[in-house]
Amino acid sequence: MRLTLLLVLVCVEVWGQGARVPSALDAQLQSIFLKNAYDAKTFRQARWVEGGAAYTTLEGQGGRNDGPRDIVRYATAAGERSILVAASALKPSPDAPPLMIKDYTWSADGQRLLIFTNTRRVWRQETRGDYWVWERATGALRKLGGAVPASSLMFAKFSPDGGRVAYVHDNNIFVEELRTGAAIQLTTDGSGTIINGTSDWVYEEEFAVRDGFRWSPDGRSIAYWQFDTSGVGEFTLINNTDSLYPQLIRIPYPKPGTKNSAVRVGVVAAKGGATKWMDVPGDSREQYIARIEWSPDSKQVALQHLNRQQNRNDLLLADAATGWTQRAFRDEDAAWVDVVDDFHWVDGGGQFTWLSERGGWRQAWVVSRDGQSSRAVTPLGSDVVRFLRLDDQEQWLYYIASPDNATQRYLWRMRLNGQGKPERLTPAEQPGTHSYSIAPNGRWAFHTWSSFDRPPMTELVSLPDHKAVRTLEDNAELRRAVVPFLENRTEFFEVKGSNGTTLNGWMIRPRGFDSSKKYPVLVHVYGEPAATTVNDAWAGPRGLFHRALAETGYVVVSFDNRGTPAPKGRAWRKAVYGEVGVASSEDQAAALRALLAERKYLDSERIAVWGWSGGGANTLNLMFRSPDLYQVGMAVAPVPDQKLYDTIYQERYMGVPESNKAGYDRGSPIHFAEGLKGSLLIVHGTGDDNVHYQGVERLINRLVELGKPFDMMAYPNRSHGISEGHGTSYHLHSLLARYLWGHLDAGGR
Repeated sequence: MRLTLLLVLVCVEVWGQGARVPSALDAQLQSIFLKNAYDAKTFRQARWVEGGAAYTTLEGQGGRNDGPRDIVRYATAAGERSILVAASALKPSPDAPPLMIKDYTWSADGQRLLIFTNTRRVWRQETRGDYWVWERATGALRKLGGAVPASSLMFAKFSPDGGRVAYVHDNNIFVEELRTGAAIQLTTDGSGTIINGTSDWVYEEEFAVRDGFRWSPDGRSIAYWQFDTSGVGEFTLINNTDSLYPQLIRIPYPKPGTKNSAVRVGVVAAKGGATKWMDVPGDSREQYIARIEWSPDSKQVALQHLNRQQNRNDLLLADAATGWTQRAFRDEDAAWVDVVDDFHWVDGGGQFTWLSERGGWRQAWVVSRDGQSSRAVTPLGSDVVRFLRLDDQEQWLYYIASPDNATQRYLWRMRLNGQGKPERLTPAEQPGTHSYSIAPNGRWAFHTWSSFDRPPMTELVSLPDHKAVRTLEDNAELRRAVVPFLENRTEFFEVKGSNGTTLNGWMIRPRGFDSSKKYPVLVHVYGEPAATTVNDAWAGPRGLFHRALAETGYVVVSFDNRGTPAPKGRAWRKAVYGEVGVASSEDQAAALRALLAERKYLDSERIAVWGWSGGGANTLNLMFRSPDLYQVGMAVAPVPDQKLYDTIYQERYMGVPESNKAGYDRGSPIHFAEGLKGSLLIVHGTGDDNVHYQGVERLINRLVELGKPFDMMAYPNRSHGISEGHGTSYHLHSLLARYLWGHLDAGGR
C-alpha cells in the first residue's frame, strides 16, 4: 500500500510539473471564476406597473446589491424616481434585519407586494423559500404559511383580485385569505409519490414545468397538474461527503423506454372541495400534458397534449365544470413537434396563437377556438424565434427573428391578419442579439443588446420607433475591463458541413496573430438540438475562458451543425431525427477539415476539442470517430450512452429504443470507444442528477476493457453544472486549461 501511494504521488507530481499554465492565464482564470471580475450587471428585477406608466426595480444603498434593497418606482416617460418600499419597511420585527428579496410580485391593483426570500434550490433553480406580504395601505408585513417550516413554500401567487395567495407546501396546494390569515388546503393526497401543484423531475428538466397551478381569471378556481411517480424507476445518487456514512438520494427518473409518471390535470374551487379531473384521452403514462392555460371566460382549460413520441401536439379544450374535453387543433410532424410557449388568446378568446413548422418554417398562426379555421401570420422563408407581445387592439404581433443571419436576434412586428410585410424595429446599426420586455401598454420596452465583442447594455426604449429614452445599465466598468480581450481578433464565418450544408462558425485568434505561422486549434462543441454555440452575443465567463486561452496562443473556433436550434428552417433542425450524435459528428469533422483547407494558418497536427453535456458527448464522438483529426479531447459531464438519459428529451429526438435500437447505438459514443487514439480527459460531478455519473463509469469500464489510456476528474457531489462549493468553477476551468496546455503545444510555428 505504501509503494502504491508513492507511485501515485510521483505520477501526479510529474504530470503537474509538465502541465503548468502561464501565470498570466492563471491570473485571468482567477479573475473570471474566483473574483467574478468580469460579471455583467443586469436589469432583471424590474416590474412594469400601472400598465406601463411606471416600473419598479430593486436598488441597494450606494449601488450595492449584496444587502437590503429598496423597491424604487420610476415614471417611465419622465424618469422621476421615488422610493416605493424602503428596505427598512421590510423588517419582520423591529430588531430584525430587512428581508433579502430574491423575487417580488405586485398584486394587480398594486396595493400588495409578495416577497420571496430565504430561498432553497430544488434541482436547478431556487423555487422553495419563504413568502411575505406587505400591505401598501398600512405598511403591515406578514409571513404566509403560518407555522410551516422555513423555506418550505413554493410558487406563491396572488389571486386576480389580490385578496388571496395560493401556494404549494409538501406537494399540496393551499389558498390563504390575506385579510384573516385563514388557509384552506385544497389537496390532501400529496406525498412522496403524489405531487400536486409542481412537477416530477423530468417535466421540470425537459418541459420547464415547475410552477404547476394556475388561477382562473375570475379567481374562483385553480387548475393544477398532479403527478403520480409510483412505478417510475428510481435513480440513486450517493452523497459521500456530507456525513460519516453515505447518504442516498433517490429520484424517480424515467430513462428511454421505461415507465413515466401518471399525469393528470384537475380543477378545484379556490374555496375548497372536490377536484374535477379533466377527461384527457389515452394512457396517462404514455402521453404528456406540457402546458395548461385558462380561457378568458374561466370556463375552459386549454391543454397541450403530446403523445409519447412527441410528434403530435393536440390543443385540447377541457370544460372546467365537467372535465369533458374536445380537440381544437392538432400540430404534427414526421420528426417531432415543440411545446408552444407562445400560446395567447385573441379576440377575447375567440381565437388563439400558435407556432408551427407545418410549412417548413416556424411561423406564427392564428387558430379559431373551434379549430375550424387557421391562418399563417408570419411569412414563409424565415423562423419566428419567440413571441414577445400580442397587441389585440391594434392587431400587431411583436416577435424575435433574424431572417438574414442565424447568429443574431432582432425585434420585428407583423399585422395579425398576415397582410403586408414584417417590420424590423431594431435599428440596423445595432448588429448582434437583442431581447425585450415590453410594457403592458406596448409603448415602452426594456431593451438589452449585446454582441460577441460587446458586453450587454440595457436601456429604456419607446415603441414602435425604438427611440432610446434612458440607459438603465451600461456595464461601463466591464467594457473597460475587457478591452484587452477585444483587439480585432474575432470573426464570424461560414463553412460547408458533411453534406454540403452551410454551417455558421466563429473564431478567436491569439494576440499578435501572424498568418504566416501555423497555430493550434481548440474547437468548442455542443451540437445537440437544445442549444447553439455560434451566437453573436456576449458569452459571459465561458466566452472569456475562450479568449483567455486564445491569449496563450490557441485559435478557438466553434461550429453549429445541423440539428441545432438555429433559425434556419425545419429541415435544418430536424435533419438529426433518429440520428442524434451521427450528423453532428459528421458535420463537425467536415467543417473543421474545410476550415483547415481554407485557413493555412491552422495546424492540422494540433487539434483539440471540448464540450459540456451534449457537447461532452460530441467531444467523445469526435475523438472516437475521427481520431486522426482530433489529438486532444476534454469531455465535461458527457452522455456516453443515450439510453441512460431521460425519456422526454431522448425519445423526442430518437424515438423509443425498442423501435430505434440501431439509431441509439449509432449515436452513442460508448459504442465507438475503440477508435480513441489521442489524449482524452473526462470530467463529471458524482452528484449529477441530470446526466448521471453512471454513464461515465460505464465508459470507463469500456475504455479499460479496450486498454485505452485516458485521464479523469470526478468532482464529489457536484451537479451537472459542477459549480457547487467555493473555487469549483475556477478549479474545473484551470484543469481544462492545464490539460490543454500539457497536451497541445501553444503558439504559432
